[in-house]
Amino acid sequence: MDVLIVGGGLAGCEAAWQAARQGCRVVLMEMRPSATTPAHKTPYLAELVCSNSLKALSLDTASGLLKEEMGHLGSLLLDVAQECRVPAGGALAVDRKLFAKLVTERLEAHPLTRLVREEVREVPYHRPLVVATGPLTSPAFSQALARLLGEGYLYFYDAISPIVLGDSIDYDRAFFASRYGRGEEGDYLNCPLTEEEYNRFYKALTEAEKVPLRDFEDPRFFSGCLPIEEMARQGRETLLYGPMKPVGLRDPRTGRRPFAVVQLRRENKEGTLWNLVGFQTRLKWPEQRRVFRLIPALEEAEFARFGSIHRNTYINSPRLLEPSLAFKGDTELFFAGQITGVEGYMESAASGILAGINAARVVRGEEPVVPPATTMLGALVRHITSADAENFQPMNANFGLLPPLDSPPKRRKERKVAYSGRAIRDLVLWMEEVGLPLSQGRVVGEWEPVVGER
Repeated sequence: MDVLIVGGGLAGCEAAWQAARQGCRVVLMEMRPSATTPAHKTPYLAELVCSNSLKALSLDTASGLLKEEMGHLGSLLLDVAQECRVPAGGALAVDRKLFAKLVTERLEAHPLTRLVREEVREVPYHRPLVVATGPLTSPAFSQALARLLGEGYLYFYDAISPIVLGDSIDYDRAFFASRYGRGEEGDYLNCPLTEEEYNRFYKALTEAEKVPLRDFEDPRFFSGCLPIEEMARQGRETLLYGPMKPVGLRDPRTGRRPFAVVQLRRENKEGTLWNLVGFQTRLKWPEQRRVFRLIPALEEAEFARFGSIHRNTYINSPRLLEPSLAFKGDTELFFAGQITGVEGYMESAASGILAGINAARVVRGEEPVVPPATTMLGALVRHITSADAENFQPMNANFGLLPPLDSPPKRRKERKVAYSGRAIRDLVLWMEEVGLPLSQGRVVGEWEPVVGER
């Protein structure tokens, strides 16, 4: 055995495939079916537990760009997804059971991979090791990780506020200021509301449709991460004394305190992403878009990430991981998947690709590598390993993670396509530079469904 991987989800499967592609003997350990989770229903690897959609394919979407990069990198999951795709318009959706079955069969058939069905209860000593145990890591292994990483660096509950793209905010209807003048003036971007605007927002918020809790999620919320719609249900004034309190702020345009205010905090140093402070929510995504756009400065906001509250296990990657996904305390130990703080199916799988590549490099005595910051994968791993460690929350792929273009097109869609073109060019050059085998990149518009009707 050259590489040991713990966890047979999307990230673990991609890591195993990548290491095997590069000639490494791989052991992949998966606890199911001898031990299971409240969310999984089959014994197959790479089971999709929430949705059968792998998101958009178009290169004017962050998800489409990430898939294109994964295609060039030789993604197992994209190959299998093409075989069992079902009609979903511009999105890539699959027959879930067939998808998991085929992934399992492909890995079992590979001459360099061996699947071991056994629960891992302690962090193995073997190196290189890839930990890809996912958001529902078993209690025993969670405790082992806590002992290794430190209790304060492992989280078991996910309270996420929405994030909007900076270039979609109406800055003429907002102002920079810190409450009571504390801190730097530009620490927060404040979106004021009049009483009439607040009443309209409050009514829409309390009437909006919520995502139902899944069977394995505890309906009791911690006081520190109460959904904003649950706070609102406690009474009209609650938000005015909570996340929307205007105390300590004066709108420079009027010289007066606003009736209510929504504070935005930078999610990255460049200010291309802004977090709605205290707005963790269980509203359905279309409802979040509709309701939060009632905030005047966010009337045309584009959401890089929607808010959510759900059971999740993830580590404080900014404190613990290098951009290569290596553990700072042990550079031959890699983490991949949602446990790193990436959010989403393809994001998890892509991080597994990088972890598998780097584990194989360790076997050959080579240094780990990281894709360029201009690629979606490179930007994503840099973000989760350099974000504010005190307020770290999971992140999915979005164009706000990428460095600005030198000459950005004015139209938003054209700008996104330009980001994608630069990313793909830089990825191919990087792969040639570090000696990675170049797979046939997917031409996104040419994906064809083979399961069901068009």
